[in-house]
Amino acid sequence: MIENYGVKRRLNPRKAWALLLLGGTLAAAPALLAAQISLGIVVDLAQRKSNEVRLAEADVQKAAAALAETQDAYIPNFMIGSNVGYSHGFPTGQPSVGSASMQSLVLSFAQRQYIKAARAGLEAANLKLKDTREQVALDASTAYIEMDAVNRELDAARQQETFTKEMVRIEQQRSEAGVDSALDLLQAQLIAANLKLKRLHLETRAASLANQLAALSDLPVSSISPDHASIPEIPAVTANELKRTLPGIEAAGVLAHSMQFQARGDDLAWRRPQIAFGAVYNYDSNEMNNYAQFYQPNTFTPNNISFGLQFSVPFFDFSLRAKARGTAAEALRATVEAEQAQRQNEIQISSLTGSLRELDAEAEIARLKQQIADQQLHAVLTELELGNGSGTGPGAQPQLSPKAEQLARIDERQKFQDALDAALDLSKARLGLLRALGHMQDWLDELRAK
Repeated sequence: MIENYGVKRRLNPRKAWALLLLGGTLAAAPALLAAQISLGIVVDLAQRKSNEVRLAEADVQKAAAALAETQDAYIPNFMIGSNVGYSHGFPTGQPSVGSASMQSLVLSFAQRQYIKAARAGLEAANLKLKDTREQVALDASTAYIEMDAVNRELDAARQQETFTKEMVRIEQQRSEAGVDSALDLLQAQLIAANLKLKRLHLETRAASLANQLAALSDLPVSSISPDHASIPEIPAVTANELKRTLPGIEAAGVLAHSMQFQARGDDLAWRRPQIAFGAVYNYDSNEMNNYAQFYQPNTFTPNNISFGLQFSVPFFDFSLRAKARGTAAEALRATVEAEQAQRQNEIQISSLTGSLRELDAEAEIARLKQQIADQQLHAVLTELELGNGSGTGPGAQPQLSPKAEQLARIDERQKFQDALDAALDLSKARLGLLRALGHMQDWLDELRAK
């Protein structure tokens, strides 16, 4: 059972110094270019600053207060007050100048179950907080890795635009010289326009990811720049790995137990007796009400105290019976939802496992295509420098034009971007499987140790 009533926040000391240094830099020099921020710092900030984590922390505090409330029912409370007032005729109440009272629960079969329910509710809230932190870490890691890949693709796209500008210039000259047709020039311009549109798409995507990371980590958008070296290799886990129960699924199970304890308590509330303790002290005065005239002489006393036990035995309390049936139905629903969450996680593991095999093969194909494109580029550069060796006679193979170099460079950059996209999809799937198998904490530990 998890018994901590507060929410503890732990941060690696090295990360803490890094965060302080980063905050000072951003505050002192906001006009500077965005500095690279490691993935570990972004994840730590996201786990501390995200609204989802803060809401989960509030739920933990609420559950802790609920547990304290149920336990404190056995601790006598103490209240003081006064009922000073004037009455004419026969007094309708005690002329108390001051009063004090206390009461507490002594024996309640239902309260024991309520305490168990509250304790399980606190445990469920702590597990939910842990699950929320893992989910936020997954979201931040995914967005960070994607932003890193998009930025690298954006650099390649800008290089492609440089190559297309050169290609358009070459085609313009060849068209003016009558070597190539106007159609060749239009095709080169179309390639340039398509690459410009792709670069705009990448810039929009990068801006969206920066806003997402800023919302998670509470950092300024302009200060977020991924550091590729800070991203550790994502392990290639499989469904055959030892599965652990996810904190969220475990929280659902514990919450179902809490509802069951609550239902038992409501059922016992109308089946079992209850004993309570009470004590009252009154200091009475006869100054304003002439209270003593209605009593025998010398029988009025200002100091009065009473205490005792109250026994309550329910017989025909139909409202409590109805409440017990309602909480029993809620407990059944919570149990079914916990079982459903477990089944859905099993389905997700199976789906991710199948997708991973395909994505791994696609990433390998994309890497091979990139290597082929790189070799083809070197071949084109070599041929442009040395010629193809076929001479200039009849039937000789025509020499490559300068346009071929730009096309080869554009194609090599495109294959590079395709490889980045394939690797990104594979990384996302691996992180998702890590999360589904309950190994997300292992990834976070490796991340903080990097």
